[in-house]
Amino acid sequence: MSQHLFFGLTEAGFDVICMEARQVNAALSAMRNKTDRNDARGIAQVLRTGWFSPVHMKSREAHGVRALLSTRRALLKKTMDLANECRGLLKVFGIRLPKTVKHGSFDDVVRPLIEMDEVLVHALVPLLDARAVLYQHFLELDRRVKLAASHDDVCMRVMTVPGVGPIAALTFKAAVDDPARFRKSRTVAAHFGLTPRRYQSGEHDNPGRISKAGDRDVRATLYAAANALLMRTMAGSQIKTWGMRLIRTKGRRRAVVAVARKLAVLLHRMWTDGTEFRPAKVEGVA
Repeated sequence: MSQHLFFGLTEAGFDVICMEARQVNAALSAMRNKTDRNDARGIAQVLRTGWFSPVHMKSREAHGVRALLSTRRALLKKTMDLANECRGLLKVFGIRLPKTVKHGSFDDVVRPLIEMDEVLVHALVPLLDARAVLYQHFLELDRRVKLAASHDDVCMRVMTVPGVGPIAALTFKAAVDDPARFRKSRTVAAHFGLTPRRYQSGEHDNPGRISKAGDRDVRATLYAAANALLMRTMAGSQIKTWGMRLIRTKGRRRAVVAVARKLAVLLHRMWTDGTEFRPAKVEGVA
């Protein structure tokens, strides 16, 4: 409810600040007794001392895009769940479906197999009908997502990067919302949890895996875009050459994470500068 309360109180004329929850939780954990009165006193003390980080509240437009992407992803997941349920039920009757069946042709493959058995027809036809309806609604939402990306100048600009499609462009744009809130583009990768953790104390200096902080959907989308750039796209570019070199030395998974981190920085810089992707190095530019 923080977004709704933030905009409602702001419109009413109040000066509203949304604080980073992890920092406030760490400060309140020092109290021995947790009560509502102690929590209110502790939050007031944190606000008084200034030991907090204000959180950027995304616009309603960004939340609308995120809602569209979330409903599309939810319908796709439910469609896949119902298809897997059909696969599991058919195995009991000795029917094994092919490993790869396209979503659009799933009904055409399954229905002829169950027509000869009344028990299977009675049990699976409602499941197939429900899956078909969900898949049709998914296609409609997928069309809306692609239409929204095609009508957005920022999305069209970042989609010039190989591997970045409408889903990745809209997800990144809705998550960043305002590019000016990042003073440096390289901090965008850290904001979405794509930079390594580090623990340093005295003689110990242990770098770890990525922090996985921030928006999980953005991180997964950037990872998918980086994997598509390295494994699927045929167009050559500096970032792909660098990523393929990392695959030979560090392995595929580490290379994809590194390219995803580069993509986060690159997309923010393109958004800020208003430039398009340049696959080759520009002469005279370091």
